[in-house]
Amino acid sequence: MAKAAKKTSGASGKSAPASAKSNSTFSKDEDLKAYEDMLLIRRFEEKAGQLYGMGHIGGFCHLYIGQEAVVVGMDMAMVDGDQMITSYRDHGHMLACGMDPKGVMAELTGRQGGYSRGKGGSMHMFSREKEFYGGHGIVGAQVPLGAGLAFANKYKENGKVSVAYFGEGAANQGQVYETFNMASLWKLPVIFVIENNGYAMGTAVKRSAALAEQLFNRGSVYGIPGEQVDGMDVRMVKQAADKATEYCRSGKGPYILEMKTYRYRGHSMSDPAKYRSRDEVQKMREEHDPIEQVKRRLSGDHGMGDDDLKSIDARIRKIVTEAADFAQADALPDPAELWTDVYVEA
Repeated sequence: MAKAAKKTSGASGKSAPASAKSNSTFSKDEDLKAYEDMLLIRRFEEKAGQLYGMGHIGGFCHLYIGQEAVVVGMDMAMVDGDQMITSYRDHGHMLACGMDPKGVMAELTGRQGGYSRGKGGSMHMFSREKEFYGGHGIVGAQVPLGAGLAFANKYKENGKVSVAYFGEGAANQGQVYETFNMASLWKLPVIFVIENNGYAMGTAVKRSAALAEQLFNRGSVYGIPGEQVDGMDVRMVKQAADKATEYCRSGKGPYILEMKTYRYRGHSMSDPAKYRSRDEVQKMREEHDPIEQVKRRLSGDHGMGDDDLKSIDARIRKIVTEAADFAQADALPDPAELWTDVYVEA
C-alpha cells in the first residue's frame, strides 16, 4: 500500500510545523488513512505470528498488535526528513514510515531481499530512505542514538525532529536519564515517546516503577515538559504529536509523550502472558481497540458501508499475503554476506 505524502517544507526550506488542534476530531480522510495504516500493521503482525509458529521466522519476534495507534498517530504529525528510532518491537514502526512490507517480511524470514539482506532479523532493520534507524535489541540503547540524530538536526539547522520510542521498562534505564540531561542542556529537537503497555517483559509497571502513573514527568528535573496520552486513540496521539513536534521545531528542546497503550500478545512469541487475565485482555479489545474505534467512526460519522470496509480489509490482506509469499520464495543470503558490513572503508 502506498504511503501518503507527509507535509512538505515551507518557503524557508524548513518543514512547516504542524499546529496542535484544539480538539481531537478527524476528517474522513484522516480517519481513513489511520484505519488503513493501523490495519496494515495488525494484519502484518498476525501473519508474522503465523509464520513464526510454522518455523519460517527464527530468533526473537515481538509483535505490535494492540499498540498500532501510537506509531500511526505520531507519524501523521511528522514531515519528510524527520527521523524515527525504536526498540525491538519495531515492525509497526517500519510499516508506518512507509517501508515495503515485502522487504520487512523477507528480513523476518532471513532472506536476501530483506532490509538487512537477511542478516538482521526482527530487531535489526534500517532504512535511510525512510529515515528509520532501527530496531535495537539492547533495552534503552536507542534513546541516546535518537538524541544523536536530533543533535545532527540542530547542527545542520534543518528544522527536523527525531522521535525516539522506548517502553516503560526501558524508562528505568540509566542511559535514558543521561540522554534527558544532554538533550535538555543542548535543547535538542527530540521527542521521547514512552510506549507504556503496562507490563514490560511481564512485570506490571506499578511493581517496577516509582510513581508509575507519572512516567511522563520523568524529565521534569531536567526541565523537559511531558504529558500522558491515550495511546489507544489515534486522534489523541496525533493531537499530542502535533504539539510536541511544534515545540521541538521552535527550538525549545525535547519533549516527552507517555503513551498509555496495551499489547494483546505476550512480550515475545515465547511469552504465554500468564501475568494477566484473559478477561483483562478481552476488556481492552472490546472497549479500547484502536482500529475498532476508527472503524466505528468510518461507518457511523462518515457513512462508509460494510462493503467498503470489507474491501479495504481484503486489499490489505492481499498486500500482507503477497509479502509473505515473496519472503518464503526469496533466496537465502549468499554465504559471502557474512563478510559484508563488518568494517567501514575509510
